[in-house]
Amino acid sequence: MVLSRQTFFSLVLVLLIAASSVLAMQYGRRGRGSGYDARSGVPMWEVDRNFDRDVFTFARVQYSDGYGYGRSGRGGWGRGGRWSTDYPDSDLNFSLRLQQLTSLKVNPEPVTVQLTDQTLFDYPFLYMIEPGNLLFSDEEVVALRKYCLNGGFMMVDDFWGEDEWLNFALEMKRVFPEKDPQDVPLEHEIFHCVYDLKEKPQVPSIHAFYGGGSYENRYGSDTSHANYRAIYDDAGRMMVFICHNTDLGDGWEREGENHEYFQEYAVKKSYPLGINIVTYAMSH
Repeated sequence: MVLSRQTFFSLVLVLLIAASSVLAMQYGRRGRGSGYDARSGVPMWEVDRNFDRDVFTFARVQYSDGYGYGRSGRGGWGRGGRWSTDYPDSDLNFSLRLQQLTSLKVNPEPVTVQLTDQTLFDYPFLYMIEPGNLLFSDEEVVALRKYCLNGGFMMVDDFWGEDEWLNFALEMKRVFPEKDPQDVPLEHEIFHCVYDLKEKPQVPSIHAFYGGGSYENRYGSDTSHANYRAIYDDAGRMMVFICHNTDLGDGWEREGENHEYFQEYAVKKSYPLGINIVTYAMSH
């Protein structure tokens, strides 16, 4: 199911965001704590058949990586690949919250898509997670470049430290050899277009939270502050938004596991920034 940018922009004009207190009251046992359930306890909702082509579908990138193989090998295509971190709970929860908290019509069934799939261009928004050991094939390099330069947008999330950054940057340099990621300042519209964020949000994994930390440590790296960078096309349109030293997806996935984590990170940071990113991506 496809949502055109024109349709999305008209929806943004009437976007109604519920207060954070409303979201906070909806805390519940969803995700890994809810036992076996194909939808992890996330309810279904109806999509108007008259507008079934004008809904937003959350599309996760199933990329290849060198996880466990080294940069000279191939791997990461199975369920254990890092592309599948937090899957499917984060995708289901985030889709539900978009449907609940905005006037946007959302597909209740998020999808996974490979960069070489013929259906790639059906999804104007892509989500890539844990690219610290990313290892693109040549075909993926060509496909991602074409997708982005033809109007697509990709959000990148949940990788930490200099080693993972350098690997990701190296692979993206294969995609855009003529471009470098640029820091995105707090004043940028993406931090204010729906929710007015006063700082660049940093979200730790729930495991770091249980250990008393507000971020994830990486040997030899300062990971105490989130870094947000972007890659732009020649006209200045943001094509790739990169969330480094933060884990927004865990805030979505783990929202039903710990009330304090939900209040501090899901309500205040993960969902507000996620909604901002989708809104900005689909209206520019």
